[in-house]
Amino acid sequence: MTGYYDLVLGLIPVALAGISGTLVIGGIPLTTAIPMASVVAVGLIGHAMFVRAPVDSPPATASGSESAQVAD
Repeated sequence: MTGYYDLVLGLIPVALAGISGTLVIGGIPLTTAIPMASVVAVGLIGHAMFVRAPVDSPPATASGSESAQVAD
């Protein structure tokens, strides 16, 4: 099953190659196109790290039977 982080990892090279290639074909010099495409790739990485950061799952809560045993 493909998750969010798998998609981000796949989009990083696609953004670098696709956007820079499109910009070069559009007439922008390669030395300008690559940094412009890298801004998008860094944006993807930043979004994955800080906006949708991976978090630990919350710890399991005690069941009702355990709390009843403590009260006895």
